[in-house]
Amino acid sequence: MANPRIKCPTCRKTGDWFAGTYGPFCSQRCQLIDLGKWLEEEHRVSVPATPEMPGTAVEAATSEHLGSGGAPDPGNLGPLS
Repeated sequence: MANPRIKCPTCRKTGDWFAGTYGPFCSQRCQLIDLGKWLEEEHRVSVPATPEMPGTAVEAATSEHLGSGGAPDPGNLGPLS
């Protein structure tokens, strides 16, 4: 199956960019421009993960360590040393 023709996220040229070295970008230049935007915080994840968001890693880690009630189980603290 042939790779789909997509637009480069930086310059918007259409091509089979996943077949090349820099996919989904058309060139190293476009790849580095995009990286620079992330490093300068022009691009960012719009909403940080919080415990209130179902299905997030934060929720899984919180429930794993705190149990379903949200507070530590006093009977499961283990030995204090």
